[in-house]
Amino acid sequence: MKLWGGRFTKQTNQLVHNFNASLSFDQKFYEEDITGSIAHVTMLAEQGILSSEDKEAIISGLKGIMEDITSGALEIDEEHEDIHSFVEAHLIERIGDAGKRLHTGRSRNDQVALDMKLYTRKEILEMDSLLKNLLESILKIMKENLDTIMPGFTHLQKAQPITLAHHMGAYFEMFKRDRDRLHDTYERMNFCPLGSGALAGTTYPLNRARTAELLGFTGPTLNSMDSVSDRDYLIEFSSAMSIIMMHLSRFCEEIIIWNTNEYQFIEIDDSYSTGSSIMPQKKNPDIAELVRGKTGRVYGTLISLLTTMKGLSLAYNKDMQEDKELVFDAIDTTKGCILLFNGMLDTITFKKDNMRASAEGGFTNATDAADYLVNHGVPFRDAHGIIGQLVLFCIDNNKSLGEMTLDEYKAISPVFEEDIYDAISMETCVEKRNTIGAPGQKAMQEVINIYEKYLAE
Repeated sequence: MKLWGGRFTKQTNQLVHNFNASLSFDQKFYEEDITGSIAHVTMLAEQGILSSEDKEAIISGLKGIMEDITSGALEIDEEHEDIHSFVEAHLIERIGDAGKRLHTGRSRNDQVALDMKLYTRKEILEMDSLLKNLLESILKIMKENLDTIMPGFTHLQKAQPITLAHHMGAYFEMFKRDRDRLHDTYERMNFCPLGSGALAGTTYPLNRARTAELLGFTGPTLNSMDSVSDRDYLIEFSSAMSIIMMHLSRFCEEIIIWNTNEYQFIEIDDSYSTGSSIMPQKKNPDIAELVRGKTGRVYGTLISLLTTMKGLSLAYNKDMQEDKELVFDAIDTTKGCILLFNGMLDTITFKKDNMRASAEGGFTNATDAADYLVNHGVPFRDAHGIIGQLVLFCIDNNKSLGEMTLDEYKAISPVFEEDIYDAISMETCVEKRNTIGAPGQKAMQEVINIYEKYLAE
């Protein structure tokens, strides 16, 4: 059944029908389509546009269709153009002429805009829940590793000693911002387009505020042309998903590096690894690599949507149908990646001794040695040069700063005393950094308390 055709004298060419149809993918939001229709006819009856008998028949019929699709008793076939015509055709078949009144006061343009908003709104909440679970996993690692010393890096070079808790806290901040972006998108999109018609509203005395209320929206949209042609919320959502995937990809990159034989910072659980068909010793971080790889796929959705929308005049254009497959795929990809990554992270074993040894072996305490000299009256620029000489000496003699003798220190600068060893110990280097946001235990515990409160809200 088509929802149009009165002015046509020929049947649609089958290839044209196939190319034009969207049922293969918009069936994904059959629940949203039926939910929106129930709210619409409820409002129509309250406004006296529809009789109470017709309303009851339509709602009963729609609920039956939803139950049958969900249970599998009613199969969605490819005969119909889209999910809207599929539902309406089966409604008319089940309840007769009353079903033909379902579409009173609305267009497919505002109907599909509503369906997509309802679906997106639900998916945003589900994604937010997955991110919250991931944050809880990260926080658990933080609480267990306040004193797990590891090297911090810049340019992939060892820089200064930090803790695993501090490193994980950086990702907590990233995914926390991701949740904020999802919440912002939700609030901005949460206005109901139903009742906007094709582009210019309708002559029926609709109560759009009532429909919005029934569907849990903040209120009705305020311009009918924008209502049917707005895809900003999908672009925003795709942008938010792209940033989520970028954060996951960065995290995966570090896990891949940490998992190498050269680093040996972690052990990925067997259940989240695979082997090689030819090299029996291999244990590959495939999940981390796949998440990293799928990031570009989600980026593609954002670029495709922006490209599709950039040349469209008001109001609705069929090009906009291209939003669905892209966004559906990006949503499924992002949710799947968050879920799998969280499972992998939960089962990772951190090799704390290796992390500490790496921090001790890379002159990560050089800045603290320079600060030691500054605290003993040496200008920082001079201190910087002195420590550079110490590092060169250590490299030439295959030593760490902690392995140098006091005589060796004094040969380069007489300012050094026995307390240099305490000043450059890994514990001191970390623990004296206690400004908020730094890796010291006191500062980290304060941040952890803030994160616990945040997740409890």
